[in-house]
Amino acid sequence: MLVRWAWCVRPVARRYVTLPRRLLSSQAQLDPQQLSRTTRNIGIIAHIDAGKTTTTERMLYYSGYTRRIGDVDEGSTVTDFLPAERARGITIQSAAITFHWPPTTQQTPSQPSTPTDFSLIPRSSISHNINLIDTPGHADFTFEVLRSLRVLDGAVCILDGVAGVEAQTEKVWTQAGLYHIPRIIFVNKLDRDGAAFSRTVKEIGARLHGWPAVCQIPWWRGGNGDFVGVGDVIYLQGLLWQGAADGSQLKAYSMQELEASDKNFAAEIKKARVTLVELLSEYDDAMVELFLEHDEDHLAIPGTQIIQSLRRTVLQAPQSIIPVFAGASFRNIGVQPLLDAIVDLLPSPLERPSPEISLGKQTSTLSQLLSSTPNTKLPVPIRKHQAPTPLKAPEIRNLTACALAFKVVNDAKRGILVYVRVYSGSIDKGSILYNTNLHIAERAPRLLKMYANDAVEVDSITSGQIGVIPGLKHARTGDTLIVYKGLSSKSAPPGGLDSLQLRPIHVPPPVFFTSIEPHSLSEQKHVQESLAILLREDPSLHLSVDEESGQTHLAGMGDLHLEIARDRLLNDFKAKARIGKIEIGYRETISTATTPYTHHLEKMIAGKIAKAGITASVSPIEEESPADTKTNGEREAAATNAEDSDPFSTTYRTDSGNTIHIAHAPLSRHDSSAHKLHIPPALTLPSILSALHAGASASLARGPLNNFPVANTHIQLTLTPSSHLSPETTPAALSMAARAAVTTSLQTANAGAKAALLEPVMRATIFVNERSLGSVVQDLSSARGGQVLSLDSSGDEGAGDAGGGGAAPDALVHVDPARIYTPPDPFAPSGAGAGGVGMGPADTQRQIVARVPLKEMVGYLNHLRAITGGRGTFVMSVDGFEKMGSQREREVLDKMREFA
Repeated sequence: MLVRWAWCVRPVARRYVTLPRRLLSSQAQLDPQQLSRTTRNIGIIAHIDAGKTTTTERMLYYSGYTRRIGDVDEGSTVTDFLPAERARGITIQSAAITFHWPPTTQQTPSQPSTPTDFSLIPRSSISHNINLIDTPGHADFTFEVLRSLRVLDGAVCILDGVAGVEAQTEKVWTQAGLYHIPRIIFVNKLDRDGAAFSRTVKEIGARLHGWPAVCQIPWWRGGNGDFVGVGDVIYLQGLLWQGAADGSQLKAYSMQELEASDKNFAAEIKKARVTLVELLSEYDDAMVELFLEHDEDHLAIPGTQIIQSLRRTVLQAPQSIIPVFAGASFRNIGVQPLLDAIVDLLPSPLERPSPEISLGKQTSTLSQLLSSTPNTKLPVPIRKHQAPTPLKAPEIRNLTACALAFKVVNDAKRGILVYVRVYSGSIDKGSILYNTNLHIAERAPRLLKMYANDAVEVDSITSGQIGVIPGLKHARTGDTLIVYKGLSSKSAPPGGLDSLQLRPIHVPPPVFFTSIEPHSLSEQKHVQESLAILLREDPSLHLSVDEESGQTHLAGMGDLHLEIARDRLLNDFKAKARIGKIEIGYRETISTATTPYTHHLEKMIAGKIAKAGITASVSPIEEESPADTKTNGEREAAATNAEDSDPFSTTYRTDSGNTIHIAHAPLSRHDSSAHKLHIPPALTLPSILSALHAGASASLARGPLNNFPVANTHIQLTLTPSSHLSPETTPAALSMAARAAVTTSLQTANAGAKAALLEPVMRATIFVNERSLGSVVQDLSSARGGQVLSLDSSGDEGAGDAGGGGAAPDALVHVDPARIYTPPDPFAPSGAGAGGVGMGPADTQRQIVARVPLKEMVGYLNHLRAITGGRGTFVMSVDGFEKMGSQREREVLDKMREFA
């Protein structure tokens, strides 16, 4: 009989022995294909305080990486190593760590010689290399989760068995769905008072839009006592944690033993197995065949076949089946089976779709590019209005590696560390990396494999692996790094490979800001350098300078986000600066259009006369009604630069809803015929467009009313070469002329009709119990001036759409909670119906979706907890900017003047 690594199928005691840290394994001798097959790149995602870091600590302990279990409250965890994380007890930045499961020992079965051997034995019987990323759960650090999701192959979503599916969980689950990341769920904290496994499973179907496949059920002592273990539905056994306090000892009970000692529990395991097989049969034809082969006996199907069927359904896109496991990480129950499920169910890098790439103006996948034959010619446009040039097969063959830099960290000992995910080939020590975003080549002096705050030097990072490159001076989050054979540090790849880019990571616009002033001029350089490192680490931070006051403004995603950045600046970087009060980033917009205004510039620049001219006009852009608001994906698409079909005009779009349209006559560098006008020698068409765009953007940074950035405004720039260009025209002169022309037009529009002040409006998703619903709705609509969009109970179909997803509603699986199997909760109220979520009427979880001004949401969490008895939670995201009423505008301006 084959013995699984994690536990014996036979009902005997098995001890998980904690081993010394092992950084190298027998897998070091495997070829890259086999190494990728035995690799899992996974992330831990969840709402704050669901137990992500606690679960990660147990994984590290049972894998043999650590000798003791870290505690979040004590600040002794491996992945939360920043001082701010340990002080607050929360995860702030995602931490990557590598370990092996099962642990590498002499008793580990030998590696299979061919991939087909995997069908003969459970994957969890073979030691796998797991690259795990522990992500934050706070809404202010959503960008940190998104950039981690970008490089993951699978995810474990952890739910609080007491709170159920919370707001931030719903949001990150939907975002993971947009990347088509296979996910499994671990229901945690089942040892706590008020834990309800049944209710949580029903919420999974209603809110996460998938059919829960219950793979484990809780084992309560005596049927209604303490949580002591789980019932393994897949292998039809009971797993009881006993003996050692660290959870390293457990005993497996067969069905015969369970029927003798706990008939009800044994019967529930059988019922769960029947339901699991029937659910899998709806989505996996192979399970139907197995069911018929075993004489329609649900219990006769081997557990290994159930695992393979679950794996096939998990890898389907979109994912409709969600495997659910149970446990209590703090009590050390259920973590080892979860590790087995990660290896058994989640995909290897070879089983993931090829990443999307862009090559010039063309989009494709990386595998299509690398598999092109000598007869295949991929068109790569180099310049606008020019014919595409073919990318030859030899040039593709010389592309030896392609990777994405998804995270940059400043380490106190090692300097700047760039985390990369390699998608093809191998990055070797000393390789020259070409950054296709910055068009800069850098050498990788060393390569590291990270273990949270510890590191081990390696010779190469192969395809499918996550590693770290220290010493890079320019790489940022989202940059694509390629290795090209024969490339030098001062050259670029031939053909169009210098434009090859993996899908970038979208950075949401910040809504909070604070001022930063150095204590003295001598400290200014150190403060600026520290801020530059912070921004390189976290692209969701934004830095700007107020030209009139000279103040430096740091903007972020939330008050906690800025508070952490401030603490790191002062404590970690030892910057000596004054930090101002956290403020809200308002916008302003004009109310009327202007007639074209032409500005002619003539001044001395660097001792030389500079001349330029431009004609500008401005007009307001109609706002969208709340009912017509776009999804996140549409907003991202609208935020990118776009060009009109007119070959003699260019349109730029910004995150603030502005458009800059530049119209120009036919221009040529060399041709001065009647059809094309000659460009002065010092200029090119791209430099002209870039200079005009920079000047207009600079003017939009300060509005005519209260110096807030301008939003929802259309800028029309018209360049007439005969009168606006001359031999003395420079890009700097064009930029200054554009800025002056747009600024004058904005002031003219404000003089004609006063500009309006816009405030950020948030889309808030609030979870409260039934008894608190009325007071929360009244507070939102009356005291905070919000607009309630919907009230959904947890069983409603639309409950999952508000989590900030952007997924099309018709792509979601609509699940009826009444059709979901769940084992009975021993502590559930007697009045809970089968179609509900296992709670009494007063405790039914309700969801409120509302649009509320950001100013009213500052400090809202404390107020929400006060009026809900500490049980309310919420998550919010920017939904747009709206005009204020005159009374509200006066109140906001008066309050700002108090702190001026």
